[in-house]
Parts: sequence; structure tokens; C-alpha cells
Amino acid sequence: MKFGLNVEKPAQGSFWPSIIVASFACFGGILYGYDTGSISGIIAMDHFKHVFATNQDASGNPFLTSSQKSLIVSILSAGTTIGSFSMSFVGEIFGRRINLIIGCAVFALGVALQSAASAIPLFAVGRFFAGLGLGFISAVVPLYQSEAAPKWIRGSIVSGYQWAITIGLLIASIVNNSTQHRTDTGAYRIPIGIQFAWGLILAVGMAILPESPRYFVKKGMLDEARKSLGRLSSLPPDHEFVSEQLLEIRANYEYELSFGSTGFIHCFTNEGRQLYRLIVVTTVQALQQLSGINFIFYYGTDFFQKSGITDPFIIGLITNIVNVVMTPPGMYAVERIGRRKLLLVGAIGMCAAEYIVAIVGVSVSSVVSNKVLIAFVCMYISFFASTWGPVAWVVTGETFSLRTRSKSVALCTMSNWIWNFGIGFATPYMVDSGAGNANLGPKVFFIWGTFCLVAVAFVYLFVFETKGLSLEEVDELYEKVSSARQSSSFVPSHALSEDAKNAEGVVDAEKLRGVEVEHV
Repeated sequence: MKFGLNVEKPAQGSFWPSIIVASFACFGGILYGYDTGSISGIIAMDHFKHVFATNQDASGNPFLTSSQKSLIVSILSAGTTIGSFSMSFVGEIFGRRINLIIGCAVFALGVALQSAASAIPLFAVGRFFAGLGLGFISAVVPLYQSEAAPKWIRGSIVSGYQWAITIGLLIASIVNNSTQHRTDTGAYRIPIGIQFAWGLILAVGMAILPESPRYFVKKGMLDEARKSLGRLSSLPPDHEFVSEQLLEIRANYEYELSFGSTGFIHCFTNEGRQLYRLIVVTTVQALQQLSGINFIFYYGTDFFQKSGITDPFIIGLITNIVNVVMTPPGMYAVERIGRRKLLLVGAIGMCAAEYIVAIVGVSVSSVVSNKVLIAFVCMYISFFASTWGPVAWVVTGETFSLRTRSKSVALCTMSNWIWNFGIGFATPYMVDSGAGNANLGPKVFFIWGTFCLVAVAFVYLFVFETKGLSLEEVDELYEKVSSARQSSSFVPSHALSEDAKNAEGVVDAEKLRGVEVEHV
């Protein structure tokens, strides 16, 4: 039976439990997206400026300086950087589920501090703690999803994390648009306080869902791994299909351990080309941020306001709708077209759209030029949402070996947040006018477009195609294929098949990995 993605449904059990479990983890993206979208509108609200701004213009209107906007926006990314990096050390101690719950608790603390604040210092502290929790969550979600989802739809499910981010951005835009004209602190406290609900929903759900079976295998808890695999496939723990899955995971992990014990340093070795994988994925995460997407979603309302657009909150809402609508096509295409092609098409499309925005922005200033600017910003977002937005997270979640996966994914997520912090901090100084600022305005899109051009070359030369492969087969891909340009034609030789079974119908571990593994 076809699932609509040009792949086969398994003959035994059901794929729905694993899909539901992995998809629910996407809810972590709501927290990320909503926070990003809410702060974009909050810093443009009149009442927020009245409470928090310490400067006034010539007309007596309060305004936030570039340094104040930079601090308010970027301090969250400083927290997420630390949170995601800490996951590289503690990610294996508590498991995927518990770390997500811990992340929700820390995030809730940050939301409480922001809600209580009436000055920038306490508000910034709250955003730092919210970022710390988001760092935990953003490092664990793609890891948990990749380990729980079936391979024939793994890319679509992991990319659902990005879709959840876009939905969070859209919800934040709707809430901001609804509260922006309030003349009390509810203007910004309502958008901030709603975030309690998102954290609670994710925490409660993760308390019920099963732990990743691959985490249990790594911890030597094989009975628990059986139970988890059984829940994820709707089969009894002692079913033959569950035993085959468990044996494949265990065989691959023991093969990895044959190289020696694992530690943080192994993320940076050439054993299994771990260092190569780490460099590629951290660069993909960096290029995702350097495409300029968070310039739109952090500072878009402020940017449109200064560009002379009459209702920047409505334009922000439109860009978020485009973001949400265009992400599902990418979720579908990631399994039909593949990772490499989508990243290449997306980088080319974003580059073209951003150069046009920059050229129009510096050449003409009129109502017509504003409409062109909005149209091509929407086109740029369309390319990002259907390609680099979801696919960067797919590549992050499925590239690494089991023994280094938790640490490597945390490091790659940290790369995303480091660049997120850098862009969030520097953008006001790059775009705004005034003493000490570069006053680039729309010319900043020349910078984002050039990085998209760099992304085209990088993907073509270095990003491997992993469509349709199990996480264990991805290891074989990196061992046997030397060039990313040849990866699309790779056919795994160690996947579970009828040929890999012995006469009794039991999986032969030697044929799986070339090493002897005790039957489970």
C-alpha cells in the first residue's frame, strides 16, 4: 500500500502511533515561532514603548533605541544558544522526553518574568530564561522525531517542526494585531502570557508519550526499547517485527561501539566521517539564518513601518500566512524530491527575490515600490518556507550516528541559535539610521541574497541526499559514498530485507553490519 509519498507502508503493525508521537513533538515549534513573532510586534507597540522606552523624539513620542531593541530581541537567542549547548552534555542523562519537559518548565519561568516586568532589565532576564528553555526544546525535538518516526515519512514529520514554527508565528501575529491598540499593559502582556499554554500542552503530552527506543538501546535498556518499539508500531513487544527493528538498531550501535567508547570529542573525529557531518549540518543551520528570515520575523513590523507602509501589522500578518501556507508543500516534497534538490531550488529562489527587494528598495520610493517590496518579500518567504525552513531541520535530525547523535544535534542547533543571536543583535545597527548605525535599510537584502548564493554552492558540493534511508542506512551512506554529488544514487546494502534473514527467519546481524550481535 502506498502512503502517497512513493514509499511502501510496512506489512506488519501500524505506522500511525509513531507518526502521531513524532508529530506531537512538533508542538515545540509553536513555542519557538510564537515567541519570535510576538516580540516582532511587541517592540512596535505604542504602549510597550511608553512603558519600556527611555528616550523621546522631537515630538515627545517614546522610542526604543537600536541598542534597546537589539538587547530585547537578541537576549533570547543568547539563552537558546546556552540551552542547546547544554543539551550536548545532559542530553543522554534524562532522555528525550524528560529534557523536553525540563525545557518547558524553564521556558515558563522566563514567560513569568517577562509578564511581571515593567523595565527592560527584568524583561531581558525573562527573555534569557525563556530562551534557555527554548534551547533545550529546539535541540531535542528534531532528535526525538527522527528517532521515533518511520523512515518512509521521517522527513515530512521532522519538517513539521518548521511548520509548527510558522503556525506559532501566525498565531503571534494575529494576537499582536488584536492587542496592539490597547492602552494598558494588556497590549503586550496578553501576547506574552499566552505562551504559558503552549509550554503546558507540550509538557503534558511528553509526560504521556513513549521515550525514543534508540535512547533505550544506547542505555542498554533493551526491555524498555522493546516496549517503546511495540507502542510505536502497535505490536506486542515480543512480535517478530519488533525484534527485527530492535536488532537492527542494536547491531548498528554495537558496530559503532566497536570503534571505542563514545564521548564529546567523537563528534569531532573522522571515524564514520563524524566531523564532516558536523561541519556540513552546522553550516546548513548557519546558512538558514543568514538567508535573513529572522530579519523579517524579528524586525519585519518595524521595518515595514519605517518603509512607509501604512499598516505594518497587517503586512506582518500576510507574511506569516504565506509562511504557514507554503510550508506543507515542502513537507510533501522533501520525500518526493529529496533534501538536496529542495535546498538548491530554495537558495536560488530566495537569492533572486531578495536581490529584487534590495534593488527596488534603493531605486524607487513610492506606493508602487512598496507593493513590489511586499510582493517579493512574500515570494522570498515562500521559497524559504517550502525549502530551507523545514529541510534544514530534517538534515539536522537524520545525519548523525547514534552514539554521537544527541551531542551533534545539540551542537548544530547551537549553530542555528548563535547566528540567530548575531543577526538579532546586529540588525538594528545595520538597518536603522542615526549615529553609529549603518543605515542600510532595504540594502540589507543584498547581504541576505549573497549568502543564499553561497548556499547554492555549498549544498551542491557538500550536502548528502538521505531521502528514504533509515538512520542506520545513513551511516552506511557516509561510509561508502565519498562525494555528495553521488549520494542520490546510493543503494543501501545492509537494510533489513528477506535476503538478510537466516533459514529460521531470524535477522542475521552479520549481514546487517558485518559484526556479531547477540540475538535479542
